[in-house]
Amino acid sequence: MSIWTDAVDWLTDSAHWSGDDGVPHRLLQHLGYTADTVLIAAVIAIPLGLWIGHTGRMRTAAVSITGALRALPTLGLLTFIVLFIGIGLTPPLIALVVLSIPSLLAGAYSGLESVDRQTIDAARSMGMTEWQILTQVEIPLALPIIVGGFRSATLQVVATATVAAYVSLGGLGRYIIDGQATRDYPQMVGGSVLVVALALTLDGIFAGLQRLARGARPALSPSQV
Repeated sequence: MSIWTDAVDWLTDSAHWSGDDGVPHRLLQHLGYTADTVLIAAVIAIPLGLWIGHTGRMRTAAVSITGALRALPTLGLLTFIVLFIGIGLTPPLIALVVLSIPSLLAGAYSGLESVDRQTIDAARSMGMTEWQILTQVEIPLALPIIVGGFRSATLQVVATATVAAYVSLGGLGRYIIDGQATRDYPQMVGGSVLVVALALTLDGIFAGLQRLARGARPALSPSQV
């Protein structure tokens, strides 16, 4: 019997779909880690990205910082943080927030930079304040790219949140770590399949949100502002 057949048997075994070790509970834990991470990263990155995109200041520094953060190995960073503050939820959250900030930051400032400068100049000539230009012109027009930043960050976090299991937390990574420890390869493959399925599902949801944002985008032109 191949490992894939064994993995299907593991996934379809009702014993693996109930209790604290069941798939629904582990799935909710994984989604919880992902939601907490993206929310914290958004609070940091979105206001900063909007300010950079609106003012054009510190763009070079932002590009350099996002590039440096993308290069950090998440598992190595997690190990480094654990050595300083110990085991718990905080180390994986910090590591995952660092991972997701570049996508959110780049989505925010790139989205605003993509807005037609003539439209912004027309809004400014009509007497709109900088805050009105940001909230009523730039953000609505940049929304599809900003949502794209959330899409990219969420997929990265979903795929990487398995590292939480390295520090004795839950989530779908638990199946991979526990399966590796006991050489239970069907469990490892089953856990990996669940992570991939979750990532594809979230990607489809965010793709739909991007289409909605693109469709709801106001058709502003210099003459319409």
